Amino acid sequence: MSTPALKITHLRKVYRRGTVAVEDISLNIPQGEFFGFLGPNGAGKSTTIHCVTGIAEPTAGTIEIFGLDAVKDYREARRLVGLCPQEFNVDPFANPRQIVDWMGGYFGMAARARKERIDMLMEKFELIPHQKKQFRELSGGLKRRVVLARALIHDPQLIILDEPTAGVDVELRRVLWRYLAEINRDGKTILLTSHYLEEVERLCRQIAIVSKGLIAREGTKDEIAGGPGGLEQAYLAATGAEADHVAGQ
Repeated sequence: MSTPALKITHLRKVYRRGTVAVEDISLNIPQGEFFGFLGPNGAGKSTTIHCVTGIAEPTAGTIEIFGLDAVKDYREARRLVGLCPQEFNVDPFANPRQIVDWMGGYFGMAARARKERIDMLMEKFELIPHQKKQFRELSGGLKRRVVLARALIHDPQLIILDEPTAGVDVELRRVLWRYLAEINRDGKTILLTSHYLEEVERLCRQIAIVSKGLIAREGTKDEIAGGPGGLEQAYLAATGAEADHVAGQ
């Protein structure tokens, strides 16, 4: 049995002022999986991701990325992860090539390797006509593609997507879905958070629903979405959310 891409064991995160963001979360995501991580705002999804990527330090529990401890072996583990955040945390005056190139430099890639990889990503995400424009001039859909390309520059094995299609129209969302499905078929493991249940049903094979810092339900897509009312009803039952809080229906 191969080493899991991501193994989280009894993760707990309490912030300085006493806020418990994650109570007790355990996940085991196999290599090559497309995993949906669902839950309302404040449920602990982003904090879990922050602990995986080193933005936050766990209060208790362990996180292993392909067998590497995410805290003790931070540098080696972080190289295996590509993070596509919900926010556009980039220099708005930089162009797509610069934004992706800087991230490659952060991971210690040589200039020639960065150029070859950037050329490939600009073509893959159809960004060549836009690669010299300032980021602030791009449409929402193009900005999402740039941030996704940036996450992939160092050829990570685990890709974490935090609301990757937020604010993108239906047509462009489907274009991004196609890219994500291709990346997964290439063997990359993907962890996806999204409020668009259609997106999760389309892309993910395994799903965990988190509520109040705990896993409320976990299983295959068929197990969770196969009952009456589908994934939406399962989500509402697991989280106690109101129906109008669920997007994408």
